[in-house]
Amino acid sequence: MRASFIAATTALLTSTSSTSRMMAHARLADRSRVVRARGSRRDKNNLAIEGGSYRGNRGSNYDADEAVRDTAIVTETKQHKRVLKKNPKNKVAEEKRSQQQQQQKLRGTSTAEKPGEYESTENFSRRLSSQLTGCCYTYKSYSANDMCTIYGEDCESGETPSHDSGDESCEQEGLSFIGISFSVNTATGNPYSYQLCDQFPMENIIDRNYDYVMSMDEDGWLVGGGYKSFDYSGKMPYIDSSHTELLRIGSLDVEKGGTGIDQVYEAMNSVSFAPFSIFPEYLKGGGGHNSGDNDEDSGEAPSGDITLIVSIVDTYEDDDSYSSYDTFMDNLFEAMYAVSSGSCMDDRDTDPHVSMNRGVKFKSSYHQEQYMYNSNLEVAVWQAMYPKGVPIGSSGYATFPAGSRGNKQYVGYGNLYFFFDRANITKAFRPNRDLTDDESYYATMYMSSDTSGYYADTTEIGFDYSGSGDGQSEYEHNPYSWKATMAMHDMTDGWDLPPNCNQEGETFFGIPLSRKSDSALQSSASFQDQFDFENIIDRNYTYISSFGTNHGWLVGEQIGNGAGSIVDKDTAHIPLFYTGTTNQDMGGMSLANLIKVGRRIDFGTLYIKPAFVFVDDNGHVKLQFEMDPNSALAYLYDNLCKELGIAWNYDTPYNKEGVYTNCAMHASGDRSKYGCGPEGTNIGGFCPQMTVAYQPKFQDEDHAAAYLNECNNYVDYWRSLYPSGAAVGTSSFCPSGGCLGLFLNRYDLFNVFKPDLGGSWVEYGESTLPPTTSPAPTWPGGCDEPHNFHLDRCFRKRNRPKASAVVWDSLGAVGQFTLFLLVFMSVTLAVSIFLARARKRRRKGESYMAFLMRDARRKGKKKKKRRKVKGNKDLEEAMLDSHSRRSKSRSRSKSRSKSQSRRDRDEGEGDGAEGEGEKSVSGRSRSSRRSKSRSKSRSKSRTRSKSRSKRDGASPRSPSKKDRDGSTPRQQLV
Repeated sequence: MRASFIAATTALLTSTSSTSRMMAHARLADRSRVVRARGSRRDKNNLAIEGGSYRGNRGSNYDADEAVRDTAIVTETKQHKRVLKKNPKNKVAEEKRSQQQQQQKLRGTSTAEKPGEYESTENFSRRLSSQLTGCCYTYKSYSANDMCTIYGEDCESGETPSHDSGDESCEQEGLSFIGISFSVNTATGNPYSYQLCDQFPMENIIDRNYDYVMSMDEDGWLVGGGYKSFDYSGKMPYIDSSHTELLRIGSLDVEKGGTGIDQVYEAMNSVSFAPFSIFPEYLKGGGGHNSGDNDEDSGEAPSGDITLIVSIVDTYEDDDSYSSYDTFMDNLFEAMYAVSSGSCMDDRDTDPHVSMNRGVKFKSSYHQEQYMYNSNLEVAVWQAMYPKGVPIGSSGYATFPAGSRGNKQYVGYGNLYFFFDRANITKAFRPNRDLTDDESYYATMYMSSDTSGYYADTTEIGFDYSGSGDGQSEYEHNPYSWKATMAMHDMTDGWDLPPNCNQEGETFFGIPLSRKSDSALQSSASFQDQFDFENIIDRNYTYISSFGTNHGWLVGEQIGNGAGSIVDKDTAHIPLFYTGTTNQDMGGMSLANLIKVGRRIDFGTLYIKPAFVFVDDNGHVKLQFEMDPNSALAYLYDNLCKELGIAWNYDTPYNKEGVYTNCAMHASGDRSKYGCGPEGTNIGGFCPQMTVAYQPKFQDEDHAAAYLNECNNYVDYWRSLYPSGAAVGTSSFCPSGGCLGLFLNRYDLFNVFKPDLGGSWVEYGESTLPPTTSPAPTWPGGCDEPHNFHLDRCFRKRNRPKASAVVWDSLGAVGQFTLFLLVFMSVTLAVSIFLARARKRRRKGESYMAFLMRDARRKGKKKKKRRKVKGNKDLEEAMLDSHSRRSKSRSRSKSRSKSQSRRDRDEGEGDGAEGEGEKSVSGRSRSSRRSKSRSKSRSKSRTRSKSRSKRDGASPRSPSKKDRDGSTPRQQLV
């Protein structure tokens, strides 16, 4: 990581061209984009974008009452300043009073008592696209360590709550182990879960319906089938990972004191074992979590873990005095030592237990007691069914690891498995014998016979299930103790829910920051090119020894990582607004309604700017981004609170869809100005952060301080690269940058919204899908109905580009250049021909323009005088039928009269040339009159002949008998 930072710093100082390439998809703040975003007539004549002129031109969005209110505020402020100026002693008291009022509550008291001090609940129509984008100008010159200081965090000492020296000979702890799986595949769980346990219906001991449980960590129930991607709770969509460890292998990195996976396989293949029988003991709670909410003075419901205690039944093979399980463990340790196992492996076997969930919070101590009773009653039924235990297994088929292309193998009974991590079984090891008749009967009893009798007969619990959770004082969750700061939540712990919310949820609006990399398992596209988070993580475990949870680096974990962390894809993101559960019956808002509201929210391009890397109070490594209350991101947060926040402190949400939720973790009166940092008051829920890792354990404090120093050095590079923030995106995903995402959970991005009401689309599971492909809008009235404006079809209709622009864009760069070249050559050729013609025919002293006008007029006259040269019509008429000859005869008579007139006029002109001018004129007129009279007489004679011909039944132009006999020669065409 140090080498990466040096290289990056060198590139910044010596190469401006490389910087330009890295900023290819980033958009810096630009005032002209504000004008273009308006998109109205003449860009509103370049009107003001802020101040009184801006508000005066906002129309109905800024009414007269608000103007009067703002004027009163300004007047009152000026009066306060004059009073303080006259009496400086009142200044301290005034500041104290102002601070107390600010701390009273998020929105303050009623507006009638304090008009204008807080924003009106009616002012929900602020158009964020009219605001300047970019962010974070105030602290542009501050370094990451300086920012860490003014935000009140410690980034230098290394005194974090997460460091753990551990075993000095083991430099890296791990989570890999050998154990037994209790995984089941259920209709309500993840469809890809293994069915490896036909004996215990684990789904019967979990509270999937939230009858007793209030909340859990982001993983939810680890048993009972896992979670689907679209589960109402928004839990991580993992497969069922229920198991019990027998031996913790730990790290798989040999260089760090671990044991290689090949060594584990070799040792397991060298030992022999019989099928082990498992007996369920009891289910317990307790084991307080590390979030600090178990303090009795905190006023919050305590959190803990739920565990199913099981035991390995001692069986004896061939009258041995030593149980088969003890013999196996001794042989396994010897085999592991024989292959030179590392020091990170446990030196004793693990007490068998099944971790069911973590960070669970019940609604009250009564709900906890009821859950424990019902679950242990189910365990009592299992004890009645299997009084001597039962081998765990299934009659189905499976492939290991999950999703591999190998052929499915028969699962069988009594298997042991190697777990690379909690959710990934890489290899199954079979026992050395088949089941006995008694073992086979019990192993298949639940799936092959009716067990309802056991449930009917078991009405009491015959064992003591008191655990570490008992003995604590009574408690009950008080939803009215909810605070806006609870939005800054520890995801390894359960939520404290607000009033009228009966189910937790992890769905949220945020900014996607994940990207593909060669070192991480990826199954989604990159969402940004601006920040490479590989430079702030410790892949080589130089500073970090292990993690406090099964999750490793949240920006993508390596396949085969030595710590045995869950191999996840990159899930980097900035959570902005937690919407809670999508179950409407439990007080939440449906996913469809969330999308409807998100489409209507008008926000500007979202810019973000890294501030520093630190370790928070819960031990998580986080990347803090600057909290700028005047940025587009802050305006978006304000709008989300106004439209989707919960009703709190006399403030209620409002949106045009008329849909609301009781489970959002943000108040409707919360604002960005109440957020974290020097520009906030730290009483609200706005604080843009990205979690890098959950509870990493450092080698020691010095290593923790060194790690933070290296990370913040690289953050300084990002701050110099993007001094005004960056609108993240790629050339294929949100190319203009600054998009908003709707996440089903940390793992799955579902819907994306473009800034400035630029549209939205579905982005889920490696694919992009337009969500509105139906031919008809959802409301009657078509695209003229305002409710349908958000539909992609209507949006395209109202913003349809001109056909010429579409055709021009479709040509592409090559086609556009070719067309331009063709037009240029055509124009050049036309000009050349004109110049050549002008040089030849231009009169002396005549300009080119005068010649052009004269030539155009002369061509027009010639075109009018042009007549078609006709042939001998008599010869043509003889070859046509009677009907054609009749039609032609009329035209011929007209042409003859015209030609005769022309001949007479020519003769008249000749006579006039020889005589005087007056005689010429009179001669021409007389000739013209004679020609007209002749043509009239001829046409009359032809008309009379036509009528006679009709009466006689012959053609008016049919040849005479003399012509048919050949006495008169007939003209022929030559």
